Amino acid sequence: MQTNYKCVTTVNGIKDYIGDSRIVAFDFETAPDDPYRDEDKAALDPAKAHIVGCSFSVREGTGIYVPIAHRIGENIDEAEFFAFLSTFLVDRKTVKIAHNIAFESSMAYTRGIVIQPPVYDTICAAQMSLKSAFEFRKLNESGLKRLAEELFDEQLPSFTKVTDGRHFDELDAGDTETVRYGAADADFALRLYYKFNDWFDRYLPKHRYIVEEIESPTAVYLGITKKNGVPVNLSLMQQRKMEAEAEMERLRGEIAFIIGDVNIGANCSTQAFKNYLYQDLQLPVLKTTETNREAADDMTMTLLKEWCDANRPEMSHLFLLVQEYRKWAKIKSTYIDGYMRYVNAVTGRIHPEIFALSTDTGRMNCRKPNAQNMPRKTNDPVGVRSFIQAPKGQIVLSLDFSQIELRVGAFYCRDEVMLKTYRENGDIHAATTAVIFGVSEKEAKDKHAADYKERRTIAKNVNFGTFYGLFPRGLQKTLKFKAGIEKSLGECETIIANLKAGYRRLSAWQEETKANAARCMYAETWLGRRRYLPQIRSDNWGMKSFAERCALNTPIQGTAADILKLAIGRILAGLPERPWLQPILQIHDELTFLVPEERLREAVGFIRACMEEKPFLEFGLPLIAEASAGQSFGTMEELED
Repeated sequence: MQTNYKCVTTVNGIKDYIGDSRIVAFDFETAPDDPYRDEDKAALDPAKAHIVGCSFSVREGTGIYVPIAHRIGENIDEAEFFAFLSTFLVDRKTVKIAHNIAFESSMAYTRGIVIQPPVYDTICAAQMSLKSAFEFRKLNESGLKRLAEELFDEQLPSFTKVTDGRHFDELDAGDTETVRYGAADADFALRLYYKFNDWFDRYLPKHRYIVEEIESPTAVYLGITKKNGVPVNLSLMQQRKMEAEAEMERLRGEIAFIIGDVNIGANCSTQAFKNYLYQDLQLPVLKTTETNREAADDMTMTLLKEWCDANRPEMSHLFLLVQEYRKWAKIKSTYIDGYMRYVNAVTGRIHPEIFALSTDTGRMNCRKPNAQNMPRKTNDPVGVRSFIQAPKGQIVLSLDFSQIELRVGAFYCRDEVMLKTYRENGDIHAATTAVIFGVSEKEAKDKHAADYKERRTIAKNVNFGTFYGLFPRGLQKTLKFKAGIEKSLGECETIIANLKAGYRRLSAWQEETKANAARCMYAETWLGRRRYLPQIRSDNWGMKSFAERCALNTPIQGTAADILKLAIGRILAGLPERPWLQPILQIHDELTFLVPEERLREAVGFIRACMEEKPFLEFGLPLIAEASAGQSFGTMEELED
């Protein structure tokens, strides 16, 4: 590897190297603060680590390494460097490139710096480029060292080898290997920038736009979100844990009274319990796993309860107890123990990892813990959402896109009834109620009607599957297990037939979309985010059917995700002027913040304006962002306009 790397210890030296370049790659090296030197991965935690050095690259094969806080060797003046860095990272004329810019964003944010576009995350670019004819790279295939070897046939030095068991700040600042390791990260990020953009320009130009204008700013925002973390009430969590354990012990005792000493385990899914059900009791196997074994999930317990109601009523109570026990076990393991496991000892907060590109549609997901999957208030006896609690003087604020996927679906479908409903700020659930039950919208909105609640519940469940190829049997299951409404297969067939008759463009759009996907073997969002679907031409009905459903949901879910991420980019641009506004979480179509109580209205106005702005020229429907606020996530109330 022929390179020209050097160590620079003055701001003038940095400026001399960068010159008038407007495309600059950079990278931070970090090390743990003194109290956390023995803690694994502390160097990657903004609450426990500091920036040790920074590298820059403006020409391939070149780079500089700037030592900031090494314990051996000469360092740059720290105050001067961070003054320069704050100017560099907010410069709106310079493209700032980094591999996994979310991390750089987190570390910069600890210094009060909000990185501003234009930005370019080469790990996002990697995930938006193909590794084979129909497969995009996954996150775990997009590491810098792996890409350097795969795309440039270069072996980058490993961190373990260079550090030899030491922290990075223990290396000699001017040592050749230190400089080489640090500068190479920026150099190869720059090389990847040109490599991926050349690829995008040749094969998928729209993906370059998505990387530059959508995904990279989102990555910066998510870095800030992770740094801020989610404030939690630990004492409340501990109290609820004891309550959950007591309730589970009580339920175990009641179950044992019926079944004896059969081991039920943590969630009543042990082989011993299944043997008791299917061998000792001789109950029918109503559901199996993918490996054709007896199932023991929630749906199975519901089906067995119904069967026992009709055939073995003396056993029905067992399944009520089992369902209740499983609910408590889930709450304790996932939402109490699972959250407490990730409480940061320094901040007292949970800092979930939110990934912008880990789904095929572009929707974000979350882990460590999955804070996007909190139980609904109606099925949450301990109040999990109330674990998220604002510090004194602050308030939790969330803004949620109202029916974003339905609006995007109407935009794609171009059905006049749907479009008229949204253009006039109407009630889409009432419109669908009228369509599927053959009543007027006035009647559909009448809350005093005897069947108002059931009809509206059915309409809501129909709406959320409207664009995705809703089948009668699937609707029947959804209504039964999610809404508790029993409908015959014939009634479900009538509902769907009425839906298609009332929304006349729906079926045509679905067929056109599936046909286009079959011709191209991919589906796209409006802005060009592509998802390849080679199985849409499969002779296997199951594979083909799944691919067709993907062809229908990708443009809608993916475009909705793009709209949210565009809004995130606008919010990011406004954060430097609003240091009091703290993004803390993203849940599906919802953005959550901590704000000072006295700034609530100002925050709502700013965020709502960012979210409701027209996302692209062709989108002619209004977007609505509904605001809620409260001292905790569980006690939030909708705010009036």
